[in-house]
Amino acid sequence: MNFRKDSGTMEPLTMFSQSSLTDIILLLLIFFLLTSSFVSNFGIRVNVPQAESSVNTNATQVSVAITAEGDFFVNGEQVTSAGLSASIQQAYQNRPGATLVVRADRDARIDDAVRVMNIGQALNMNMVMATERN
Repeated sequence: MNFRKDSGTMEPLTMFSQSSLTDIILLLLIFFLLTSSFVSNFGIRVNVPQAESSVNTNATQVSVAITAEGDFFVNGEQVTSAGLSASIQQAYQNRPGATLVVRADRDARIDDAVRVMNIGQALNMNMVMATERN
């Protein structure tokens, strides 16, 4: 039994439905948007107390973060142990009179924090150790 009108050659389908392709693209877009929000930032998160009035002091500070693994971050950029002094000095030259804020992890080695403080003392910087409130 033949249901085709003409029993000749079979022609390929000329129309292509893109609805399934757009569904896949939409699902991939949703997947990447959701997973990108789970990417953690480098550095140490410090919860600072809230105040009714605030002053923007980012321009007057040089922030050095020390992780538990011994990694150093100067103003959010990772630096090597050998280049730590040069990075702090360059950041201080860009912001004269800046305060050195040391954000050390509680599991970091004390030697690393003392090394950063010695660099700040050699540059005659004011130093502050960042802590969390209980």
